[in-house]
Amino acid sequence: MREDHDIRAAGDRVEALIDELGTLAGPVTRAKAEELVRGVVDLYGAGLERVMRIVVESEAAEVLHRLAADEVVSGLLALHDLHPLGTAERVRAALDDVRPHLGLHEGGVELLGVDEGGVVRLRLEGTCHGCSSSQATVTGSIERAVLRAAPEVSRVEVEGVADRTSPLLQIQHRPPGECPVPQEATP
Repeated sequence: MREDHDIRAAGDRVEALIDELGTLAGPVTRAKAEELVRGVVDLYGAGLERVMRIVVESEAAEVLHRLAADEVVSGLLALHDLHPLGTAERVRAALDDVRPHLGLHEGGVELLGVDEGGVVRLRLEGTCHGCSSSQATVTGSIERAVLRAAPEVSRVEVEGVADRTSPLLQIQHRPPGECPVPQEATP
């Protein structure tokens, strides 16, 4: 069994195959392929629901925790709306996990909310002032962590990221501990 299976990538691959099948064989075949995928997903969802019910009824908290912590199982539980933690809780946990690895300066990242459309809104604080390359790295790492923890998220919006289109390089003394990478000026 593969340990590196990515739920989002698998879903994207299924969609691509259905699209390709639709172009090769037409709309009737595409509709049948979509029906087949829905049937298989429903079957696996029903099985997962029974597994979760058995675990909960057995009061096996450690097993439930381990299932929810496994990246692949967690993604499948979220897909079938069976995850014991809500989206916001999983996003907060992902942010807690990623903060130390990013070395966020004088602050961090705050969850502002998750809307009904699956859009996660975050605020980035205390990062390198004017250091767009570091901000892009931090933002990308945060987005990947959020999407791993909550594959049902449709988009991650991050407030507090500096405008990268600023035409001037601001030259000033760097406070101690700030990012040493200068922002590139754009003509």
